[in-house]
Amino acid sequence: MTASKIVAAAASSAGGDPVDIDDVFSTFLYAGNALSAQTITNGIDLSGEGGLVWIKRRTSDDGNSMDHVLIDSERRNGTSTELDYYLRSNTNDVEIEANDAFIGTGNFNNNGFVVGYGNHVNKNNQDYASWTFRKAPKFFDIVTYTGNATAGTTISHNLGSVPGMILVKNYSGATGHWRVYHRKINGGTNPEQYSMRLNQTTGDNGDGGSWNNTAPTATQFTLGNGSTNESGRNYVAYIFAHNNNDGEFGPDADQDIIKCGQFTDSGSSSTPSDVNLGFEPQFILFKRRDGDSDWYLMDVMREMSLNDARHLRANDNGAETNFSSGYFKPTPTGFQFRGDLFGTDKHIVYMAIRRGPLAVPEDATKVFHVNTYAGNTNSNEYNTGFDVDMNINTKTGSSTTYLMSRLTNAYLSPTDNTAENGGPATVFNSESNVIDLNTGWWGGTTDVISYSWKRAPSYFDIVCWDGNGSARTIAHNLDTAAEMMWVKRRSSTEDWTVYHRDTGVNAYYQINSTGTGGTSSTAGGGAANIWNGTAPTASVFSIGTHDRVNTNGQTYQAFLFATAPGVSKVGYYTGSSGTVDVDCGFTNGAKYILIKLISHSGYGWYVFNSVRGIVSGNDPHLRLNEASGSEVTNTDAIDPLSSGFQVTVPANAGTGINANGYVYIFYAVAA
Repeated sequence: MTASKIVAAAASSAGGDPVDIDDVFSTFLYAGNALSAQTITNGIDLSGEGGLVWIKRRTSDDGNSMDHVLIDSERRNGTSTELDYYLRSNTNDVEIEANDAFIGTGNFNNNGFVVGYGNHVNKNNQDYASWTFRKAPKFFDIVTYTGNATAGTTISHNLGSVPGMILVKNYSGATGHWRVYHRKINGGTNPEQYSMRLNQTTGDNGDGGSWNNTAPTATQFTLGNGSTNESGRNYVAYIFAHNNNDGEFGPDADQDIIKCGQFTDSGSSSTPSDVNLGFEPQFILFKRRDGDSDWYLMDVMREMSLNDARHLRANDNGAETNFSSGYFKPTPTGFQFRGDLFGTDKHIVYMAIRRGPLAVPEDATKVFHVNTYAGNTNSNEYNTGFDVDMNINTKTGSSTTYLMSRLTNAYLSPTDNTAENGGPATVFNSESNVIDLNTGWWGGTTDVISYSWKRAPSYFDIVCWDGNGSARTIAHNLDTAAEMMWVKRRSSTEDWTVYHRDTGVNAYYQINSTGTGGTSSTAGGGAANIWNGTAPTASVFSIGTHDRVNTNGQTYQAFLFATAPGVSKVGYYTGSSGTVDVDCGFTNGAKYILIKLISHSGYGWYVFNSVRGIVSGNDPHLRLNEASGSEVTNTDAIDPLSSGFQVTVPANAGTGINANGYVYIFYAVAA
C-alpha cells in the first residue's frame, strides 16, 4: 500500500524582528467577573500568527469543578472571529460548540484574547489561569487533518525542528483519547512505538499504531491506522519543539526556550533530582511515564516557588492544590524535584518553557513601578503593568519595611536581621500585572508605599541557594556582571550583606545598619571570606564560607542589580560644597533613588521616589534601614535632572546625602 500524505494547516513564521519568549508564551491569571466579555491582554499576537489558549478555573468556591478549556486558531467557524469550538484535556469527548453565555465572543487579538461570561472561563469571584502558546518555528505549531485509516500517512508541519512532544485529539465523530508522543517515552528508546493519554493517568504503552513506528522529523510526523487516523474523523495536533542548543530566540536569535526531557525520581526527600535545562523555567507540564500519575501543570505565576508548588492537573477538572513545601524548586539552570512524590527510580517526562524576557529592557515602566496613595479604595492592590518579581512595601508613618519575592513567596525585612517569614498568599499569584498587598496584610492604612521590580537581563535578577560551607560560584540569569548585590540568609538570623561594583570584592556593606560596612581585613575573613575575593561575571558570582553567605545547612537569597542603559544605573559620586549632578544616562529623570554614605558612619540608606517628590522643593524620603522612622518631609535634598538627579547644596541635603569629599554609592531607576 502506498502511504498518502495529508497537507495540514500549519504555522506561519514571524519574520524580521527577534522573537522573545514573551512574544510566544504567556501565563496570565485573571479573576472572573461574569458580567460581560473580558479582554485578556497578554501581549501575544494570536490574530496574526495563530496559536492555542488553554484555560482552567483554579478555584471551586461554589462547590463545582470545571473542565480545562482548549481553544485554538485552526478550528474556527469558517471566517467567524468567534472562538466557536473548544476541547477539554481531561476528557475523551469531541469538541464542544460554544455559545455566547459559555465561551462568548472570545476573539483572538493581536495582543491576547477575549473570554465571554461562562462558568468555565469567567464566573464571578472565581480565579482562572490561562496559558497561551503562539505558533512559531522551533517553539509550537498546530495542524489539523482528516483521518484516512491508511498506515504510513504523513502530516506536514512547520515547526522547523524535530518535535519534542505532540498532543493529538480527534474533534469530530465518536469519543477518543488524547494521544501523546514524547521524545523520552520509554526512556527515549524508540518512543515512536509508544504513546500516553493526556486525559488519563496511565503510563506509556506500546502503541505502534498511533505513529506507525516511525519517528517524527523536522517537517512531518507519521500516522498508523489506529486512534490517530480513523477514517473520516477530524483531528488536531499540538506540536511542541525541543530546543537543543539550536533555539532561535532572543536578541541574537540563538537561545533555547523549550525543552522536552526526562528525569529519574530519587525516592528521597533529602536527595532531590537536579534537572539541568540550561535555563530557569516558568512553566512545566510533567508526568510519571512508567506508571500511573497525573499530568501536573505548574508555573511561576501560581507559586512555583521554593516554598510552594501549586499545581493543576491536565487530566482532572479539580481545583488548584499545593504540594508539600519543597517538592519543586526552580533554579537558575533548571529545577530540583524532591524525590518522594512518585517513588524511587521512577521516570518523569516533562515539557518546560524558559522564564523571560531575554532582551535588555528599554522602558523603565515595563520593569519598575512605584505606588503611594492617600486613600484605600483599591484595597492595597496595585496594577503595575507587569508581573512583579520583587516588592518592597512600607508606610510613610512609623513602620517596618517588607521585601517580598516571587521566587520564595515569602518576605524579609531590610530593617533587621530576622529570618524569612511567609507573607499573604495573594501577593504575587492573584492576578497578572497586579501586586496584591491586601488589607489583611496592612489593614485599612492610607499611607502604603509600594515599589515593584521585574526580573530582566542587565537590570535585575533573584537567586536562591543552599549553603554548603565551601567556597564556590552561584549561577544567575542577570546576563551581565552584577554591579550591586543584596544577600540575606533566609533560614535564620543574619545581617544583610551588600556588594557594590565601585568598591569591589574587598568591601561589603549592610542594609540594616548605618555603618560603613567591612573590608577584607575584618575579623573572621570579612569581605575576602564573603565574596571569595572574586568579582562577579555575566553568569556567576562567587561566595566564600562566611556565615553571611554560605553556612552549611542554611538557605540564602541574593538580589542582583545592574545598569541597563536608559533604565537603571548603579554608581557612586563624591559630595561637594555645592550641588552635584549625577548623570545616570536617563532622558526624563529618575523615578527611584537609593543613596548610602560609605566613607563615614552614622547615616542610613536614603530612598526617594518621584511619586512622593523628586522636585525643586522639599523631597519626602524614607530610609530603607529604619524600622521605626517616619517619612522626612521638610528637606530639599534632591532636585530633578533629565539625565539622572541632582543632589542639592549641603545645607539642604545634609551630610547623609552631600558633604564635601564624602563618598556615596547609589542605585537609580529612570522615570
